[in-house]
Amino acid sequence: MRNNKPRSVGPDRGLAILLSGASLVVIATLAATPAIAQSSGNQSSTDLEPIVVQTGTGDNPATSIVSNSSQSTTKSDTPILKSSNSVSVVTQKEIETRKAQSVQAIVSYTSGVSVDEFGSDDRYDYYRIRGFDQTSLGTYRDGLAARVPAWFTAARLEPYGLEKVEVLKGSTSTLFGLNGPGGLINAVTKKPTKTPFGEVYTTIGTDGHYETGVDFGGALSPDSPWAYRITAKGQKADGSYDYSKDDRLYIAPALTYSPDATTSLTLLTNYSKRDGSPARGIPHGANIDIDTFLGEPDYNKFDTTQADVGYEFMHRFDNGLTFRQNARYSHIGLDYKEVYGASATDPTADRTSFGVDGNSNRFAIDNQLQYDHTIGSAQNKLLVGTDFTYDNTRENVVYGTAGPIDIYNPTYCGLSCVNPAPYVNWHVKQSAAGVYLQDELTLFDKLTLTGGLRYDYVDSTADYLDKGTSDHSTENALTKRLGASYLLTPELSAYANYSESFQPLVAPSANGYAVGGSLKAQEGTQYEVGLKFKPEDFKGLFTLAYFDLTQTNVPSWNGDRTVQKQIGEVRVRGVELEGKFELLDRLNATLAYSYWDGEITGDGDGSLIGNTPERVPHHIASAWLDYTIPGNGTFGDLTLGAGARYVGSTYGDAANTVKVASHIVFDAMAAYKVTDNVTLQVNATNIFDEQYVSTSYYGTDYYGDGRAVFGTLKYTW
Repeated sequence: MRNNKPRSVGPDRGLAILLSGASLVVIATLAATPAIAQSSGNQSSTDLEPIVVQTGTGDNPATSIVSNSSQSTTKSDTPILKSSNSVSVVTQKEIETRKAQSVQAIVSYTSGVSVDEFGSDDRYDYYRIRGFDQTSLGTYRDGLAARVPAWFTAARLEPYGLEKVEVLKGSTSTLFGLNGPGGLINAVTKKPTKTPFGEVYTTIGTDGHYETGVDFGGALSPDSPWAYRITAKGQKADGSYDYSKDDRLYIAPALTYSPDATTSLTLLTNYSKRDGSPARGIPHGANIDIDTFLGEPDYNKFDTTQADVGYEFMHRFDNGLTFRQNARYSHIGLDYKEVYGASATDPTADRTSFGVDGNSNRFAIDNQLQYDHTIGSAQNKLLVGTDFTYDNTRENVVYGTAGPIDIYNPTYCGLSCVNPAPYVNWHVKQSAAGVYLQDELTLFDKLTLTGGLRYDYVDSTADYLDKGTSDHSTENALTKRLGASYLLTPELSAYANYSESFQPLVAPSANGYAVGGSLKAQEGTQYEVGLKFKPEDFKGLFTLAYFDLTQTNVPSWNGDRTVQKQIGEVRVRGVELEGKFELLDRLNATLAYSYWDGEITGDGDGSLIGNTPERVPHHIASAWLDYTIPGNGTFGDLTLGAGARYVGSTYGDAANTVKVASHIVFDAMAAYKVTDNVTLQVNATNIFDEQYVSTSYYGTDYYGDGRAVFGTLKYTW
């Protein structure tokens, strides 16, 4: 192991510093706001010239880190302050400031979210919301499902193609259908605007990282109802360890037709190709360099392609009715090969070879009819919708052996020692249809009552082509939601909600493993109360939430991962605090803290009751601050930023036999405006190159990514 590297502040002390510092920043900022707004830099006590603070709406994701609205909260235009659930929005400005390279990185400074739990495993965007793993089902794009349809075949979203990412917390099934109780991530695609714009950039960084991209668009002509946008990116890069890579190609043309303010049709297309690497771990307890590669270089890839074509349509009638329809067709291909399972004690023991050749096709459509009307002094929004998703996935899985390796002196044997064998060839089909109803009633411009109902019917089939057998299952559920939000003042609201979730399996044994008993759909409930504060004097949004979540029929593996059973019930209670604010167009801050009290409350044989669910920390905290020093005519604007991310200790298994220590990492950035159109920016993640185990999973330790530095030169017009 590398023991001579610089060490950062210890995790526990670092958490105390992070929380106390964040609290002082919030208190000092709120207390000093009136003085800041009245100060002109002249310390004279007479005739001070006031400075006007531009409050604005904060809803331009390219120019502000604060958003007052979200497409995910109610599928309507209800402001976040008046909605009765919790949502966090990460805008394009924040994504670009931190130079986020993945969806995990985008939401890493968000309350209620734990990310990167498998460290340098970059096959998927792993994230946990309110203690529950939402990786498979919890990803949406433009309000339509982008989940993992079967077992392996899925592609990651390209951050450069997104204008914002919304994190909707808590049970969401009454609007979005099948999902876990923790919440969901809705990634919003960059769309055309009628204002001409453009940018081109180049980034060079650690591990041979090189990328270049372009994003431009506008109206086809000054008076044209047509607007376009083209976003493209190419990347050539190695991963953070030997024999890894992260090569990308992304192109997304989009076109909008909007003849007037009442009608809009946007066509969205994209093609994404990513050549990546499989998971990488170190045998638990092995005293070796964490960068050591224990697979086979010639049998090591996780390459995906994805093509999407879809549209968003909206028409507003003159009688309070609005119709919206969103649809998308997606095709995903996967070529996956890896060797793993090196022994820490026996250099003659065979390793395991694993491979997947997969392709998946998905069609998703969501129809919404919203009726806005007045009932006396009350305003009412009635939303009726139907949605449908069909997934058709084929995966050919090969599972065999590979020659042994000495982890202390690795010598690779090449393809000749890899012996893959047919394991399972399945064809998984799933159709999910839902009908939902939601009503929002606002009384006296202060009290907003929300009620929702949804019925889902899910039909799943797994045909095992190699065995000539088939599994078929159907699930249905009626989920409910009730919520209330009350404006205590024009700036402060209190809210409460009750909501339910419904999470069926793709098919009873579509994972290819034996099943102990009959696996049923998982069901969840949430109780939540909270406060939201949106100051009038400056752009900002501060939230406080307490929640109580329970999920039943939760599946778990036995000790050697050969049989899956449903352990019964998991409960997570917790508190979330988050603040995003901007002052005088100079200071931007994002502060977040989460406390999770996770407990297994039901188990088939009772042996796990009272334990903490695996990979669920008690504490998560983060803080990011950046400040712009304005130019003076000779020098341009200089922006300096820094952040810290803390994740508390966890257990690597439900039996709580493997403890994983807490960790804290630090990030930083600097950007200099060379001219009004040219910016030079440097970003660094994990700047102290902290070595930490993100999780220990069935005898394998997964380490987090080390230090990475990126320099970007961007030209805008």
